[in-house]
Amino acid sequence: MNGRTSVADRILQFNEELAETTLELPSGFAVINPFSGPQKERVRKVTTAFYHKYYDDDRPRRLVLGSSPARRGTAVTGVPFEDAKLLESETGVDVDGYAVSRPSAGFLHDVIRRYGGREAFYADFVMSFVCPLGLVRTNPQGREVNCNYYENKKLVECLRAFLVDVLERQLAFGTDTSVCYCIGSSGNFKFLSTLNDGQGYFKKIVPLEHPRFITQYNGDRKEEFAEKYLRALRGEDD
Repeated sequence: MNGRTSVADRILQFNEELAETTLELPSGFAVINPFSGPQKERVRKVTTAFYHKYYDDDRPRRLVLGSSPARRGTAVTGVPFEDAKLLESETGVDVDGYAVSRPSAGFLHDVIRRYGGREAFYADFVMSFVCPLGLVRTNPQGREVNCNYYENKKLVECLRAFLVDVLERQLAFGTDTSVCYCIGSSGNFKFLSTLNDGQGYFKKIVPLEHPRFITQYNGDRKEEFAEKYLRALRGEDD
């Protein structure tokens, strides 16, 4: 690469910068940062092994953006939408105690397999988030539950500058901006499209239904949605 940094180096540097991020949120909301705190060394080992395995080059890739990490998913592994057990077998890093299999990861793993496998998929795409830090809110029972950045107007306003900044930093991975795939066809797509209308980050944004919506509410249509994902990712709907 003639001395240039790899995509892996840029993503890992981005994660290190996120580790130093502090955000002021409205009362009742909190951040889960997988890159700082007591789990940061384990997350660093997992992410370093993963990204150097699949991204140790300077190849442009398209972004696949979810809304934010789930508190029991990416917020503990550091790798977007990856199943913890699969990461453990892939990287050799012990994630025992954190290996929570998510329905979203299972659906996407099947899409990745059908695309041609992990080598082929990760050669073409970087999976990430509009808000790369996990967000939780305290429910009426006093428990912390996942929330999306776009669920609350005050929350969006508090996060807006951060969301613009991290999107622009992710474009600096060496992103192919011809198309962005947005996981979440309602609030996430609406917010990202509004940003894009103002700044022209991507030539187009393709909305895809969230895997949780598919697996929890439309399990009998998983094949239909998987085919929709594959057609979009392969550019067959252009």
